[in-house]
Amino acid sequence: MKPVRLLAGTALSAVTFAGGVAAANHELPLGWDFGGRQPATASVPPRPKQAVHAIDTTVADPFIASGVAVGRNASLYSSSGTGPAALNVPAATAGSPEAFIDPEQFPGGTLTDGVTITEAQGMNALARIQDNLARVGLTMRDVLSLRVYMDNPPGAERMDFAGFNRAYRQFFANVNLQTQETILQRRGTGAPAPPVVVNPVRPSRTALEVATLPVAGWLVEIEAVARYGA
Repeated sequence: MKPVRLLAGTALSAVTFAGGVAAANHELPLGWDFGGRQPATASVPPRPKQAVHAIDTTVADPFIASGVAVGRNASLYSSSGTGPAALNVPAATAGSPEAFIDPEQFPGGTLTDGVTITEAQGMNALARIQDNLARVGLTMRDVLSLRVYMDNPPGAERMDFAGFNRAYRQFFANVNLQTQETILQRRGTGAPAPPVVVNPVRPSRTALEVATLPVAGWLVEIEAVARYGA
């Protein structure tokens, strides 16, 4: 049985609950507060209800946070593991990886321009996370942390980490934190285009390769932790 393992080079997600008041003259690290209309730099420990993402503030386009500090009295929401919806049936065989391509994202369920099946399933699953959050009054802007489980595509020896990262960029980490400009993203090898959701947030994140997932054909399952606004 294939062991569960963290992919080398993947930052371990951390959501730290804090609430202290910074002592005078202390040199505290800066990060990003994504809670307002535009990202703003902030220091830890966070204020009550505030979340500070641990990200180097000199970098315009970071990928993920190394952790998130959450102030006291913050209300949090944790999703269950959510995978892609079987939206491509009967065009594809039920239980096959292709059954979990979203025809709204890829017309006719056809992958073009080098889009991989993991990338397509990742986009589908992230759209379902978006739906899950919307049902409780939250958006992708409120996400603090993600945990991602991936199985190998058929015939591959490893999970398609690069493909999932392209899917991730369609929903997160696609705004330049210094200029506030939207960063165009590629689907597969296609030309850069506007992302599905324009979102400056860089959550903390863990990616795990697993032997199998609970639904036949799933290659991706995602959990999210989000915060209700102040």
